[in-house]
Amino acid sequence: MTNRRTTAEKPKYFDLDIKGIGYLNRVREVTPENGIPFLSVTIAALRGAADNVQHTHFDCIVSGEEAKDLVRQLKRAVDADMKVLVGFHLSDLQAETFTFKQGDQAGTTGIGLKSRLLRFLWIKVEGQPFPAPEPAAGKATA
Repeated sequence: MTNRRTTAEKPKYFDLDIKGIGYLNRVREVTPENGIPFLSVTIAALRGAADNVQHTHFDCIVSGEEAKDLVRQLKRAVDADMKVLVGFHLSDLQAETFTFKQGDQAGTTGIGLKSRLLRFLWIKVEGQPFPAPEPAAGKATA
């Protein structure tokens, strides 16, 4: 018996998935100096008691194709400061440290949460449902 992986075996991954509700913010196309451009958003996730809601911010690279299309459609609403509330599915959470460059906390270290936005579970713009595409036939839904 051997422990070597055959070429037919698929690599195994451990997924760290996050599902929640939050506000879509900061829709932007990022073009790094050395790398491939990507679509990015910030999600202000809601947590805690309904009468004392707290927010946790996730900076996300939009990786799902349907999510990319929807984010591009929602950009105008986000830029117009409309409330875009979403049910979301994130993956691959990582924490990164950074140094505040300005404001009261200038020079101190902060922590940013980075993730990948896989898909939206539902969307509301100013309280009204936003039509999301139906999953394609044969695709599993999460």
